[in-house]
Amino acid sequence: RRKVDSEGHRFQDRWKVEYFFTEIQNHCVCLICQETVAVYKEFNVKRHYQSRHSTYDKLTGHDRSEKLKQLEAVLIECVMKMVENICPEKKQEFANICLARNTVARRIEEISSDIKRQLTSKGVDFDFFSIACDESTDLSDTAQLLIFMRGVDDEMNVTEELLDLQSLTDQTRGKDLFVSVSSAIDDMKLPWNKVTGIITDGAPAMVGERSGLSTLICNKVIEEGGKAIKLHCIIHQQVLCAKHLKYDHVMKPVLKTINFIRSKALCHRQFKQFLLDIQAEYEDVLYHNDVRWLSRGSALQRFYSLRKEIGEFLETKGQPMRELSDPIWLADLGFLVDITKHLNVLNTSLQGKDAAVNQLYSHLKAFGTKLQLFIRQLSQTQPNTIHFSALQEIMNSFPQDNISAQTSRYAADIASLAGKFKRRFQDFAAIEKEISLFSSPFSVDPDDAPDQLQLELIELHCDSELRSRHQQLSLVNFYRQLDKSRFQEIRTLAKKMLSLFGSTYMCEKTFSAMNFNKNSVRTRLSDSHLRDILRIKT
Repeated sequence: RRKVDSEGHRFQDRWKVEYFFTEIQNHCVCLICQETVAVYKEFNVKRHYQSRHSTYDKLTGHDRSEKLKQLEAVLIECVMKMVENICPEKKQEFANICLARNTVARRIEEISSDIKRQLTSKGVDFDFFSIACDESTDLSDTAQLLIFMRGVDDEMNVTEELLDLQSLTDQTRGKDLFVSVSSAIDDMKLPWNKVTGIITDGAPAMVGERSGLSTLICNKVIEEGGKAIKLHCIIHQQVLCAKHLKYDHVMKPVLKTINFIRSKALCHRQFKQFLLDIQAEYEDVLYHNDVRWLSRGSALQRFYSLRKEIGEFLETKGQPMRELSDPIWLADLGFLVDITKHLNVLNTSLQGKDAAVNQLYSHLKAFGTKLQLFIRQLSQTQPNTIHFSALQEIMNSFPQDNISAQTSRYAADIASLAGKFKRRFQDFAAIEKEISLFSSPFSVDPDDAPDQLQLELIELHCDSELRSRHQQLSLVNFYRQLDKSRFQEIRTLAKKMLSLFGSTYMCEKTFSAMNFNKNSVRTRLSDSHLRDILRIKT
């Protein structure tokens, strides 16, 4: 049977003047008699007007508009009287409300246009900029391409904003994405030769060697006389490395148990009540979602903390978990909890807005050094588990089972993980010299620097005042105070490095906002309004 709600009827603004109707809280209300019409159909509205208020037909033109204003004023007066009686402290807030249904949409459009105008004005002063691109599908199956821009002007001011949201209704091949990105850049009147790089999520359409978006962008920049580098989001690469430690013999029983507890409402209620009765540390276990970056570590940590309570509850259900009585399995669980905790700390440190590429790469190098420390400590005759608290707890709980013999296997697994990290981040390793020169110019030998920087680098090394400033000021302020004529090439390098994105974090964050705004009850939100909302949100 046909449903009226699915027919997509909407209130029309012209009904105000023609039939003296308005829209209040999704109801079509007559301003004359305050009755509502059930369905947003012009036939229903017109029939109500002609059958009950046809005497108003004699009003035309200006007189009709004035009558509409009077009726709306009466309605507002009635609302304000009601507010005075119910919540008088909110009177002023209600007085500021506009009855026009398109007012909010218009204001959002105006704010978005102003933000775009300001960004266009700033873009004129950019010496260099890079872009971050990511594509996802919304609830109406429209492919949405997010394009973020990070630009730097001559004063080392960094601007990181949403350049555009391009909606793709057809294919999402590399050349289709390139057309959308080109349109966004050209619309903002940004010169292609100032593009220093592009970072993506690593999807085939983004990074294809011949027809991927990154390749096409870099080729376009070369044609315009510039040079751009291709980067794969450092967070996405870290997540892919984290998946290298599968430990399926641990994860499968854990996930099976979590799903058993949470999948059935009765069992879930009984488990939460059981934890409440015994005053457990936590109130529930957590579902694991493979898409969410920190989900695995959080789910494992919660399961480990409640392992004894879970074992007791499963016994009462006649579904004992035998692994919870196996010391070796528990040791593997403890090790996996600890290593995923370290991985989650790294992932969290890589997140955030306005993060410079040198900061992200330093976190990555620090984690690589930590992995080498873990390997050495776990490979000793008397293993040092100081950085593996869960594993250490299991070893202390089962001293007679010689669990320490397993630490050599854990060291080998960490060594394999370290190798995966080393192989994965080749794009960042390729610009490591530039990153080092930018972040630590006083520790770089001039002989190892590019030819155009050597003389300026020597001048920099020999200036004790600048060395002192480098230690006292932030990196951006240090380069901002460098003499423009004396250190022209060094400042150019700094501006290029500051303009680079290190991750697509802002894209992922914005997609979350997109899914929140264009949800199951707002699938008809237009692409232009969605773009305006996200531009304001970011």
